[in-house]
Amino acid sequence: MEHQLISKTKEAVNTLFGVELPAVELQPTRKDFEGDITVVIFPMLRYVKGNPEKIGQALGEFLSEALPEVDRFNVIKGFLNLTLSDEYYLGSFQDIQTAEDYGRVKGEGQGAVMVEYSSPNTNKPLHLGHIRNNLLGYSVSEILKASGKKVYKTQIINDRGIHICKSMLAWKRYGKGETPESTGLKGDKLVGNYYVAFDKAYKKEVEQLMAEGRSREDAEQQAPILLEAQEMLRRWEAGDEEVVSLWKTMNSWVYTGFEETYSRLGVDFDKLYYESDTYLLGKEVVEDGLEKGVFYRKEDGSVWIDLTEDGLDEKIVLRADGTAVYMTQDIGTAIQRVKDFPDIDGMVYTVGNEQDYHFKVLFLILKKLGFSWAEHLYHLSYGMVDLPEGKMKSREGTVVDADDLVEDMAHTAEEISKELGKLDGYSEEEKKELYHIIGLGALKYFILKVDPRKRILFNPEESVDFQGNTGPFIQYTYARIQSILRKADFDKENFDKISTKYRIRLHLKERELIKQLLLFPAIVQEAAEQFSPALVANYTYDLVKEFNSFYQQVTILGEADEQIRDFRVNLSAVVGEVIRSGFDLLGIQVPERM
Repeated sequence: MEHQLISKTKEAVNTLFGVELPAVELQPTRKDFEGDITVVIFPMLRYVKGNPEKIGQALGEFLSEALPEVDRFNVIKGFLNLTLSDEYYLGSFQDIQTAEDYGRVKGEGQGAVMVEYSSPNTNKPLHLGHIRNNLLGYSVSEILKASGKKVYKTQIINDRGIHICKSMLAWKRYGKGETPESTGLKGDKLVGNYYVAFDKAYKKEVEQLMAEGRSREDAEQQAPILLEAQEMLRRWEAGDEEVVSLWKTMNSWVYTGFEETYSRLGVDFDKLYYESDTYLLGKEVVEDGLEKGVFYRKEDGSVWIDLTEDGLDEKIVLRADGTAVYMTQDIGTAIQRVKDFPDIDGMVYTVGNEQDYHFKVLFLILKKLGFSWAEHLYHLSYGMVDLPEGKMKSREGTVVDADDLVEDMAHTAEEISKELGKLDGYSEEEKKELYHIIGLGALKYFILKVDPRKRILFNPEESVDFQGNTGPFIQYTYARIQSILRKADFDKENFDKISTKYRIRLHLKERELIKQLLLFPAIVQEAAEQFSPALVANYTYDLVKEFNSFYQQVTILGEADEQIRDFRVNLSAVVGEVIRSGFDLLGIQVPERM
């Protein structure tokens, strides 16, 4: 409709005033005025001389004649407010009804994108920070798919390095051969316990060395347990059979634990990369870049890139001894991914905002190396998640474990549901499943409704509120709609066959609901362009608010006119489908009953 209005408005200006108008500004009509779409007259005054109200009046008359969709108009100062006809909205509603996967673009014809998220270390379980990372990465992947792109979901697992050896060494010292099976612990939690055990032993040794007269700096560098961990890393890099065998065993425990957590969170991946495979990638690229003059070698043999002319600084890409740094690895991994998936023309890195500078440098280096796809790299930078209790520290064991948090959310949902009496008549098994759906939905929605760049203070009880901008409020509205459909004996098979017969006068609340539904495709595209699930989350909340206003002000099942009743049931059904579709993009389930 907007394209038609723009075209006809330009035609009207040309016909009435003899002027070629370069652009037309449209906006939704303000709530306190009658109308649906407003043509803003003021920008036209650069080209059309005259009184803005008179110009608006002339344009309104022209558009009313030229477009049957325009029912009436009014002019307020320099704003031409157009009211669209009921026939337009009924026709639009029928289009929504009959569309397959309304709001989503089919065909995967807009290029392929790889989205990296999670990317944990194998020395500890996933925590609250990982939850935001996973939820963002998964949701952005689903939104990009819905916008028409082919998406590869991936993670790079940080499975090597000194932090991994710390857990391995602590297990060797204190583990007495225990395993996930013998302890009943998830493998990632068991390994994480030994990372904490290492830190405690390390601090004890540092204090002991300081008591013997060593400086803190010296004590921290010379603690025997740290030296032993460093030696273990050297042995791993040399391929020592015993160390590599232990590394494989403990990592396998962690991977099994991660899979359980991912399953609980409802996220998945198409391709896994491992740092143990990729940490040497990029060295050849650096050598090639040296020949091209992208990099330069210092006197000590180290290789650098000078980015000062680009507003950044100098960055090392190879140490003097020829070993790679993280930047080298990331350069090589990006190139390898395009080799593995040649149709990739862009990548999204879901990583916390403490790495903003790293990704500026990485993307700039890849551009300077001449890779065309480097123009389409994006750092999905996100803020930290805090709890009312304060910050988390992995080494001290004060991290909020992801599994524990998901379980706690289900308990919180249970307590609040019992207080409200929401689940009377449910079996215990049904209640347990619903508590999980409500609790996890509350957690996901609370995190995803916030712009990724903003820091979050996560309050579990606030997130499970059944009122306001929360997941449970939206889930409850969806369940209410399904209850209406069950009572109406709504037949989904005939869903797209009913509205063709309507010749009714629309209630204001029906119009408002259809207007909100019409926004969904544009919201999906905008969310994909901005890599922002928050746009989908808050759109869904606005749709739910609009439906609840409709539900409170019009009669649905009690309507005497069968045609109006059928239409309102159909309208409710479509709203339910769009809520479900929006929540699918956020990775959130919606219950049929609640």
